[in-house]
Amino acid sequence: MPDKSFKTIEEQLEILRSRGLTIDDEDVAKEFLLWNNYYRVSGYSLTLRKNDIFYKSAVFQNIMDIYNFDHELRHILLQYLEVIEVQLKSVYAYEFTKAHGSTGYLDASFFVNEARYEEIIKKAELQKSQRLPHEAYLKHFVNDLQQDIPLWAYVDLLTISDISFLYAISEQPIKAAVARTFGLTTDRGASILGSYMHSMTIIRNLCAHGSRLYNRLFEQKPSLNKAEKALLMKNSRGELDNAHLYGFLLIMRRILSESEFNGLKESIITLTKKYPFVRMDYYGFRSDWQQKL
Repeated sequence: MPDKSFKTIEEQLEILRSRGLTIDDEDVAKEFLLWNNYYRVSGYSLTLRKNDIFYKSAVFQNIMDIYNFDHELRHILLQYLEVIEVQLKSVYAYEFTKAHGSTGYLDASFFVNEARYEEIIKKAELQKSQRLPHEAYLKHFVNDLQQDIPLWAYVDLLTISDISFLYAISEQPIKAAVARTFGLTTDRGASILGSYMHSMTIIRNLCAHGSRLYNRLFEQKPSLNKAEKALLMKNSRGELDNAHLYGFLLIMRRILSESEFNGLKESIITLTKKYPFVRMDYYGFRSDWQQKL
């Protein structure tokens, strides 16, 4: 049975040394472990060791570089995921209110799953009550006007997950109209956008909660078309690898404008130059990704 007893920072460093890791600056390593949690940090060292023994070339700085790269990458992604979230909310509110009016969202009959609808609205109402004392737009509608909040303002209370679920239970014509705005004009456009929204929810939640993206294998893989699949790298079995982060970036490329996505790409390129040790294939990036993405 593994030893689960408390270990001091000094003991944690000794464990790493006993497994072959070179620690050049003990004070830096101590501070890093204190502020970032040994258990959390250990996940970033998996590619530097085998059977808990570090490769001879591995040094503590390698772990720090991978950890810091992943941290900064999450914040880059969050910047553009926010753009996507705002766009999805805006377009959905526009198309829904065009069909059913500014407060039509309060009528459950306009949705195909009443139980799920009630869950979403209940959660949003809780947000409204908590944020009412601090949000000017809520005070304006609730206190000053004493009227229901129009959907184009109400969507601010919804998370990207909420809007994804609300979209999923909306009438087909509304979903199709939203999908067309994002360039998905085929009969399957609405369902494809739904899968995109789900993928963005997965990545957004991981980034927002500081979860590791480095060397993460995703069980719920993004839906890619034939051309996008051709951009994937191959795994050790010679199969296309759609289980890493890279596939989700291909989805972001579909949703964002060209200039927005180029900004995202350039930020990642800059990050790779800052941390040249970090291997992008552990995120699913091919060696030619800068030319192909």
